[in-house]
Amino acid sequence: MLEVEVFGASLAPQAPSPREIRRLCERAAAHVGIEDGHVAVEFVDAQRIAELNAEHRHRPGATDVLSFPIDGVAPVAVAGEPAERNPRDHPPPPVPRELGDIVVCPERTAELREAIVHGMLHLLGMDHETDSGEMLALQRELLAGAGA
Repeated sequence: MLEVEVFGASLAPQAPSPREIRRLCERAAAHVGIEDGHVAVEFVDAQRIAELNAEHRHRPGATDVLSFPIDGVAPVAVAGEPAERNPRDHPPPPVPRELGDIVVCPERTAELREAIVHGMLHLLGMDHETDSGEMLALQRELLAGAGA
């Protein structure tokens, strides 16, 4: 199960419910085969997202959504497992993956559901600035399938 924590909801009274946010994140994660993990979604004001944008992307001003991946989508190794262990004989237990944080600025976002899916796709390793439109096409597909 994907665990999704929501912070700063008072800054986004028009935001989807925490249950809907989890469902949106699960749909995106399922697209790349991830069923378990943890994501934090935080709503912040324009000043805070501008600070994060400057600090992490070296770009001035507020933006709509930022993503901060942690473990990414690569297979997770289990710490402390003996090197001689044969994974085919005894696969390691599943380890919940810390996918990362999605930070959304409601006052800079026209559609919060879209921003959440957009941020989640970035956590999953997609980048619309370097692909040939695949990320934004998938974003539209996921939102259409979620009733957006």
